[in-house]
Amino acid sequence: MTKITIYHNPACGTSRNTLALIRHSGVEPEVIEYLKTPLNKEQLQQLLSDLGISARELLRQKGTLFDELNLSDPQWTDAELVDFMVQHPILMNRPVVVTPLGSKLCRPSEAVLDILPSPPQGAFSKEDGEVVINAQGQRV
Repeated sequence: MTKITIYHNPACGTSRNTLALIRHSGVEPEVIEYLKTPLNKEQLQQLLSDLGISARELLRQKGTLFDELNLSDPQWTDAELVDFMVQHPILMNRPVVVTPLGSKLCRPSEAVLDILPSPPQGAFSKEDGEVVINAQGQRV
């Protein structure tokens, strides 16, 4: 069985669509609701290393404490930004998916298709009706 992990926020449409795409490929992933079960500093640093991105690239700006904490200021180091995300998990952008083929911040949701070991089975549309995979199983 292929192990896939999604760091998920069920209140986020992109995260819900990503989870649905994973399930559509025939795999039930490990779902970590990171707002309920936040990552510790070591886990977040490992995730960033696996993603190959900086802490700043994983920061969620919209609808968070981003502006209030002035996190757009370049004075903040990656280590400090990691500390902010550990203290305030809502600052971590989502969804993040980890598969045997790699790790990826899946925005837009169909970015997950690049790292799924098995292709989704049949047509797939997002919650809003946007077609991602057509009836022939091809990515649109």
